Amino acid sequence: MSVRTVRTRLFAASTVALAALALTACEGGSDTGADSPSSSTTATAEAKPSTAGSAGTSGNNGSNGTDAQGDKGGSSGSSGTGKDTGTAGGSGNGSGSSSGSDTQDKGIPGKCSASSVKITATEVDRPVNHLLLTATNTGSKTCYLPAYPQARFGEAQSVPPVIEETKPQAVTTLEPDKSGYAGVLLSAADGSAGNGHTVNTLTVPFDDGSIATVSLPSGGVHVDDALKVTYWQSTMDTALY
Repeated sequence: MSVRTVRTRLFAASTVALAALALTACEGGSDTGADSPSSSTTATAEAKPSTAGSAGTSGNNGSNGTDAQGDKGGSSGSSGTGKDTGTAGGSGNGSGSSSGSDTQDKGIPGKCSASSVKITATEVDRPVNHLLLTATNTGSKTCYLPAYPQARFGEAQSVPPVIEETKPQAVTTLEPDKSGYAGVLLSAADGSAGNGHTVNTLTVPFDDGSIATVSLPSGGVHVDDALKVTYWQSTMDTALY
């Protein structure tokens, strides 16, 4: 055998040996790589329950109640689902109805009307130049008079002013067959007021829109710019101030 042949065989044997070693090294590395992912997977799996428990606690805080699903994993905890034992509702017994009625209570008097109240005019001696108005309830129900008689004498375009000092504490109310009174200052006692003239007609309106026609003494009455009236009173004395 030649020396060249021997070298060739030795080289071939060395190559096979190196290949075997390389194969063994690759197989060893493969085993090590397989073990590492397995360990990583195991670590990840062990970490997941911890994450789920934390998420479950968050869900428990969000629902402010007992978390029935906190142990089932992160998806349950993250949804914040729990049994809420509190209540947020309210109730009331309010009513929109009114205790009043559309009709007037029977115990409260209504407005007087010309159809049920008769007004008469009478001249008096004292005080001088005064007229007494008497309003008598001829009806069957109690009623209240206007604050004062807005008396219109003759063709006057306005009504006489009211004497404020005669204002009563309350409006005058008339029971059936009862009367109220008002005084009228016809003219100045000394004749100092202007525009004096004689009138023969008198009308007095009521708050319900009706108007009473009042008969004046025969020959009429003399009026001037001093013409004034009092509030309706419950007594004759207070009317003739």
